Amino acid sequence: MNKKALRALLRERRALIAPESHGFRRPTGQGRRAPGLSQHQVDQLLHRTLGTYHRLESGSYPSPPVDLLRDVGRLFGLNEQEWQLLCRYALLQDPPGPLYLSSGKEIPGVWQEAVDGINHIAYVSDASWDLLACNRAFIELFPGHRPPSNTMRWMLLDRHAHHMLTDWATSWAPLLLPQLRAALAARPEDDTLRQIEKEVLADPEAAPIYEAGGSAIHPDGDERPLLHARLGPGWATMCAAQPLTTPGARLMILVFHPGVRRAHPRMPALQAG
Repeated sequence: MNKKALRALLRERRALIAPESHGFRRPTGQGRRAPGLSQHQVDQLLHRTLGTYHRLESGSYPSPPVDLLRDVGRLFGLNEQEWQLLCRYALLQDPPGPLYLSSGKEIPGVWQEAVDGINHIAYVSDASWDLLACNRAFIELFPGHRPPSNTMRWMLLDRHAHHMLTDWATSWAPLLLPQLRAALAARPEDDTLRQIEKEVLADPEAAPIYEAGGSAIHPDGDERPLLHARLGPGWATMCAAQPLTTPGARLMILVFHPGVRRAHPRMPALQAG
């Protein structure tokens, strides 16, 4: 626990909340009163035992439960970056999931312009794999230039996708389905992810692979066989990144090389220095 940083973050955000906005009245007697909610008022609003919040802010609450941190974060109106800081300061680890269910669903509009400037196949999907932005190279990947609205549902359940994603049952599905499971672990209340899981469990091809488990959580650096609508068979090397203000969203860049042989049989990792 980083007590000093935790105390500074919580004091700063608590001071911004007017007690009157939550139905409290400021005392009218003499004496200086610190701005914002009192620690006692925070306990009342969170329905916690008196002294709970004081222990958290003072750094005397070892390993505070995530549900307490989440309730404090929402009461104080933290954004996702501040939520990450709160968990790092209090628990010395990143949060197990977003602070708000709506997070990860939108990106700044400039991302479309940024994606348009990429020569390789590129797109951005949100935390539920709904398509947010894509470039022309991505659109041209598909027959009829009709990209899917949800990339994960398409990759797992669309029979045309099984044709395009060459060797789907061994080169794609075992690496995709663990990503779905990991996303659900972080966002168990996400309706889109839950619906995709329901459809996967009802699918005779996808269900056995999903139930078998797996440890893949992202495709960064993977090279997989792919049938391009215009360029024919080839190999796509995947580069994955995340818009930092949109937890769970992902920027995918596919470097496509036509041909039946792998473009990079043993691509070495880049080293700093």
